[in-house]
Parts: sequence; structure tokens; C-alpha cells
Amino acid sequence: MYPGTFAATHPDRPAIVMAGSGERLTYGELDERSIRLANGLAAAGLRRGDSVALLTDNTFRAYEVFWAAMRSGLYVAAVNSHLSAPEVAYIVGDSEARAIVVSATLGELAAEVGRQVPDAGIRLAYNGSVDGFDSYDEFLAAASPVAPDDQPCGADMLYSSGTTGRPKGIRVDLPDRQVDEAGDTLTPLMQYLYGFGEDSVYLSPAPVYHAAPLRYGASVHRLGGTVVMMERFDAEAALRAIETYRITHSQWVPTMFIRMLKLPAEVRERYDLSSHRAAVHAAAPCPLDVKRAMIDWWGPIIFEYYSSTEGAGMTFVRSEEWLEHPGTVGRAALGVIHICDDDGKDLPPGEVGTIFFERDEVPFTYHRDPDKTRQAQHPEHQTWVTTGDIGYLDEEGWLYLTDRKAFMIISGGVNIYPQEVEDALALHPAVLDVAVIGVPDEEMGEAVKAVVQPAPGATPGPELAAELLEYVRGRIAHYKAPRTVDFIDELPRTPTGKLVKRRLQQRYTAPVAS
Repeated sequence: MYPGTFAATHPDRPAIVMAGSGERLTYGELDERSIRLANGLAAAGLRRGDSVALLTDNTFRAYEVFWAAMRSGLYVAAVNSHLSAPEVAYIVGDSEARAIVVSATLGELAAEVGRQVPDAGIRLAYNGSVDGFDSYDEFLAAASPVAPDDQPCGADMLYSSGTTGRPKGIRVDLPDRQVDEAGDTLTPLMQYLYGFGEDSVYLSPAPVYHAAPLRYGASVHRLGGTVVMMERFDAEAALRAIETYRITHSQWVPTMFIRMLKLPAEVRERYDLSSHRAAVHAAAPCPLDVKRAMIDWWGPIIFEYYSSTEGAGMTFVRSEEWLEHPGTVGRAALGVIHICDDDGKDLPPGEVGTIFFERDEVPFTYHRDPDKTRQAQHPEHQTWVTTGDIGYLDEEGWLYLTDRKAFMIISGGVNIYPQEVEDALALHPAVLDVAVIGVPDEEMGEAVKAVVQPAPGATPGPELAAELLEYVRGRIAHYKAPRTVDFIDELPRTPTGKLVKRRLQQRYTAPVAS
């Protein structure tokens, strides 16, 4: 199903509610506006397989663009709005977007992106005006509100950074079906695992450009429920939203749990959470004590899954199961799990190796990067795919993660790749050598730290650290920038020049007991 199904039967039902303002978009409005946008893009020459880039904050307009793409056979490339203008422009270009839609509330970022992507033919801005962009509302008003007979299903194409820090588009084959036909994988899983349905009221506190918020919200629309979207996450505001909108389902990252747990007891106890039936979390490892505290507070409604933007596979675990197997991320819910050594050989239970998911076919490719796509496949079994995570299975098939992709930093549920930060610092005249690592952080899970070997003549200390932080923040998105800078006489490198990053990390993290 899709919004048009419920626009016909329940046109006044809210498809999306903004948690802070209470502003609503009904199924009738979502259907009509997505039809108009789809027809306008088609009239402008976009055809099945073309791409639309979306640069937005949290607003229900994002789902108008999403569903326009879904009913037109288009790819929608939702872009992280915290990136710098050159980073966004790279993704717009790499995705070969023939149209770009931006939110005017992003201000100068949206305008600068427009200046840096002169080849994007259609440029639309909603929630205000942006230099170089046409009015989104005027574009819709000029388009037909009548749905075409042919509505081929589209897909998202989201970007996940590679180990070099260069974003890579994750592309799937377009479904060979109409938008109103069954075939979506996530929606039935949400029904079966979490009890989503037409009566669901789903709280989405995370940025809509991320894979899980975008896809889960779309699945709620496929089922006829209501998405309550927070403009931005705030711990107390999230609890207030659960009470106000009688939330039944929600999704979180561990940092959000931590911030809610840190609220004073009188604040935590102030709100009625009795409507809440399922709280899903993923995106980053959750500290054991945090998860136990959440189960104690909210009851056994905490569900965890492990997956990836690539959709390589999925595991799942309920609260009761997790309490019996603390630390697990679940058993396979999509695909068959294999733990393999460096040669691709299956390992027995308890032994650590690379996590592969066996599928019937390769579920994704990296856009315009066949080498990276091949690297994600097992050396002998092409339909076994990995995102590079490390872990082990126990005798009962419960999966435990012991490492993450090649030193990737996960801060507040967001992936940060050290190489990009290292590259931004490497050319500073006071830096001879630099390594960027993640260090434990009570609230964010991990914090970004730069470890710098000063150049001859440079004086290490607070003044240089402040200078380096300011320098790197001018070159990459602020959330990727280091929080702290340490200085070291010499970074650990092999005779061939390879950085031994694990040795460096051991200075800041205690060894993991086997």
C-alpha cells in the first residue's frame, strides 16, 4: 500500500504531525502534493531511473518529495544537511541528480549548494525562498493533481562514506512493480517484529535524511499510521511528545537514551508513557548499563536490531531475550549470518571474524564504484555480503559485535570516518603527522580525538590545539571535527609507513576482556 490507498479511504487522517508546532499533513494532502510534484518532474523530462536530490531539515515536505519519487520510478538521494556545501555538492553530482529540492530554512547552505551544482536542471525550494531556486509551491500549483495510470515504484539512494571518507551512493535495482503493489521488505518486518499497523503513531526524533527514520516513516505510511516527526531531538520534548500524541512506536539511538536517562527523576516521572508499545533502537552499540536502565524504566518494550544503510541483512532481539543474552544484537531476521576469517572460511561459534549475510541475490551496489561493490562480497560466494563489521555468533545463533568498520567512529549514532578528518588536518603547517580516533564518551558513545605529531618549530599546547580545531571546522562539517587534540612525540607506524592505529587507541581505551 501507499499514501494513495489511505487518501481514498481516510483523506483527513494525519499522515505526519510535527511534534513541536502540531502542524499536520493529511493523507489526502500528502497524496495530492506528491502527485503534483511527480507530474511536474515528469513534465520537466525526468524519467524512470533518474535521481532527485533532497536537502532538508525535519519537515513533512520531505515525505512529499519521497513519495513523488516512489510513484515515479525515481531515486531520491536524501543528503545530510549537516555537511558542508562542497560535500553536499559532491553527492548531488555523484547521484547524477536531475532535480534538487532544498529547505529554505537551511539558509546559506542551500544557496551555496545551488551555486556549486549548476548542472541540476530543476531547483526547487520549500518553506521559503532561496537564491537560484524556484518556488516549490508554485511548481506544484502548476502541475496536474491527477495521478497517472503508470506509477512505477522508485527507491531511495542514500550515501554512506567509504573508508577513505568519500561518500558512496548505495543503490538498489528499481522494483519491477507499481507503487501500490506489494513487495517492500521492511514493512512486513515492522508488522511482524514490532506490531506496526494502521493504528500506529510513530515518533521519529532523528533527522529524516538518515536511512532508518526515512524508511521507517515511509513504512508507517504504507500501513496507514501516523508519523510524529520531531523538529529536532530534545530529551524532555520527546517524553512530552509520547504523552501528547499517545505514541505507540518509536525509534532511537543510544545517545538519546542516555540524555533521557540524565533528566531529573521528577521530569522523567512527569509524563504518561502508557501508550508506548515498542521502542526500537539501532545505529550504534548501546552500553549494557544504559539498556538495562531503559528496560527498567520503560519495561520490556525495548527492541534492538542490527543492520546497515546498505540493507545487507538484519538481526533482531527483544528485551527479554537481551536480558538472557546481554550484549547481543540479536539473531538473523533477514539473511543467514556467516562469520568468516580473512580467507573467507566459515568460523565456528565463539570465534571472531567478519560478519557476512547470505542473501538470495546481492541486495545493493555502490553507485559508480564496482570495486567497492566487489569488496563487499564474499570471495567465493557472491551473494554473501558484508559492510566490514566484526563479531561472533554463540552456539544459539546470537550475534555479538566486537568491532566496527575499519576504525569508523560512531558518535551519537552518526558514522564519522577518521581519514576525512586526518586529510583536513594534514596540510596545516604545524602538523607533521596526524591520526584521528574515537575515544569513549559517556553521552555520545564515542568522541572524535585528533592525535598530532607537531612539525619542527611548532609548540604543542592549548593555543595550537585551538588553532587546529578552528582550522578543521572551516573545512569539514562541524559534527565530524575533533572535540579534542592531543600531542605526541611520534605516531606509531610500521617501517612501510602504515599507521598502527590500534596501538594508539589502546592509550585511551582499556583492553576488551576475552
